[in-house]
Amino acid sequence: MTMKLVVATPLYPPEIGGPATYSRILENGLPEYGIEVDLVKFSEVRHLPKLIRHYAYYRRVLKAARSADAVLALDPVSVGLPAMCAARRAGKPFVVKVVGDYAWEQGTQRFGITQSLDDFIKEKTVPFTVRVLRSIQTRIARLADRVIVPSDYLKDIVTSWGISGEKIWRIYNGIALPEHLPEHQKKDGEFLIVSSGRRVPWKGFEAIERVAKQHANWRVFIASGLPRDEALSWVKTADVFVLNSLYEGFPHALVEAMTLGTPVIATNIRGNRTLVAQGETGLLVSPENDSALQEALMGVANDPAAARERALAAQKRMDQFALPHMLQSTAHLLKSI
Repeated sequence: MTMKLVVATPLYPPEIGGPATYSRILENGLPEYGIEVDLVKFSEVRHLPKLIRHYAYYRRVLKAARSADAVLALDPVSVGLPAMCAARRAGKPFVVKVVGDYAWEQGTQRFGITQSLDDFIKEKTVPFTVRVLRSIQTRIARLADRVIVPSDYLKDIVTSWGISGEKIWRIYNGIALPEHLPEHQKKDGEFLIVSSGRRVPWKGFEAIERVAKQHANWRVFIASGLPRDEALSWVKTADVFVLNSLYEGFPHALVEAMTLGTPVIATNIRGNRTLVAQGETGLLVSPENDSALQEALMGVANDPAAARERALAAQKRMDQFALPHMLQSTAHLLKSI
């Protein structure tokens, strides 16, 4: 018997971002596991005024949920709140995926939060709007039948909100690379450094560019805001992929780079240590440390053979992040409720 699942997604291709990629993967992959997917896209109401757009979105999810078996929201606030309300009104199980701390991310970008996430979750005194967002995401997680997270680190974060570990399922994100990627050519003698992601404060792009300026033949390309195949083509062409972030819930970009066989340098934070074994599958550097970053980059530039050996070792360990593992685990969870 086929299960019918409503997926509430904040983004959908051609929009850029993790939820867009993930929602397309679920749409195409879950039917093979007996789950029919009905996507409700927030992009279809985004043109409306604030609050009105969320009510309109709630109505769309409710309409879809009445004939479905469960509702899955791909974030805990922007689509999570209206999707949770719709699921409860329709009397259907509700699952939410948490890929980060929404209150901290918004606070960092818009409301002057400068703490790390690990410090933020312990802080009681935060701006009013951030406190509201924190309250919403916590309430959504508490009311959900299950919470999906892509890493053990994020499981610990969600547990710190007061959510029972028994209802939190860690399912690694799986990836599927395009069969054909556009090709880019490097200039002769050029050392190409590539990074990717949204231009948010914790990504550390400026430091990469600052370090590279000290070397005449080093070039930095930040693959931000590009179609996925275009961004991946730059990662594949690079001499090294750098993830210089202060925070990663699950470093999806690292999985892609390592699967492509590109040498990687990443900050020594818990999210990145899930993937990178120092000196074995990549290099780890201290966050916010230009000197350490420059030293690691020079190591790759001066010894490309060793960098390729690490990249090959990393590539061999990427099977656990293959798409079938993620889809099978997700289908098992959804059918269990």
